[in-house]
Amino acid sequence: MWIVHLWLGLLSSIIVFVMCLTGCLYAFKNQIIDLYNKDLVYITAGSQVSHTPDQIQAGLLKNGKELTGLLIPDSKNRSYVVSYRENQLDKSSYYNQYTGQILGQADTGANRFFEVVLDIHRNLMMGNAGRQIVGASVLIFCLLLISGLILWLPKKLKFLKQGLTVKLKAKFQRVNYDLHNTLGFYTFFMLFFIAVTGLYITYPWVKNGLIVSLGGSSIDRIAEEKSGDDPFGGLLKDMLQKQDEKKNLKNTASASIDKILELSNRQLPYKAVTSIELPNKENPRYVVIKTNTQNFLGMMLPDEITFDKTGVFKTKELFSDKPLNKQFTALAKPLHTGEIMGLPSIILYFIVSLIGCSLPVTGFLIWWHRFKKGSGKMGAGSSSKSK
Repeated sequence: MWIVHLWLGLLSSIIVFVMCLTGCLYAFKNQIIDLYNKDLVYITAGSQVSHTPDQIQAGLLKNGKELTGLLIPDSKNRSYVVSYRENQLDKSSYYNQYTGQILGQADTGANRFFEVVLDIHRNLMMGNAGRQIVGASVLIFCLLLISGLILWLPKKLKFLKQGLTVKLKAKFQRVNYDLHNTLGFYTFFMLFFIAVTGLYITYPWVKNGLIVSLGGSSIDRIAEEKSGDDPFGGLLKDMLQKQDEKKNLKNTASASIDKILELSNRQLPYKAVTSIELPNKENPRYVVIKTNTQNFLGMMLPDEITFDKTGVFKTKELFSDKPLNKQFTALAKPLHTGEIMGLPSIILYFIVSLIGCSLPVTGFLIWWHRFKKGSGKMGAGSSSKSK
């Protein structure tokens, strides 16, 4: 096991280092972008009364802008984000809901930086070939975590404390070994989870396996199902209903956004970040999504409700009512990036990724020290000697 751990580590160390480093950088993407655009994002509420969505829509229309969507934060000191259509172009801008002023579009400088970071994280900026290299390296990293845990297990209970602590007053090589050994143990589950959710995005067979293990049907099986109650039956019915709405309500006046929000708040009676999408050519319904954090861990779970053009209730999809496999599918990205619980989980993911970044370095130093001493070809038994 020690030999497997050694050679797999040497084979994948550089890629794992790059993955964890870019993961650290990407963790605070939203916070850094908000800070980069702080003059647009953060506003002073004071004693002013915010404009209603209907007032916002009317104000934009006077200036030749057709409102298509609205993001309402749960903080009074954050600006709204309005999506609108102007001169046949779709745009998005920050909006001061107290003054009725369009503050401007986000500066994309920080976005471009994070696009590069994400491209490196996904495929080393090498397209599909890089994607396969990254996927293989992450698979190896999973094996490294498992083999590392096995190597960490103490042979006797009295050695347990040694595997849980770092002797900071010892020589450099011992401190380095303890850091690799102990920090690897403490972050094992988190790093393994991050790696597996990354593989879920990269490999269809991993995605299929996880969905099946969580109670869902395999992709191949869904494709083969022909019965009337297959998963696509409901989707087809919904599409037909939307086509009827487009035809029958084409010349009917739309319900006000204020009314839609009032109706949605009755169905979803909690305060949260709320987005509303207005009816358009593709979708004739109002779509309201509220990010529910009313749970034990404070996770950000999306609840969705839809209304037709006139404000008649159509569908309600609570995250808590979804089967486990669909819940995981909906949250795969925020679970991988750490956004699932906001800033606290992002900080946790950053620390864990930073430790993951250190493991190839401390592991390489352990090997290099032994190699210099002429022990580069040692067997697995030598692992216990260093303890």
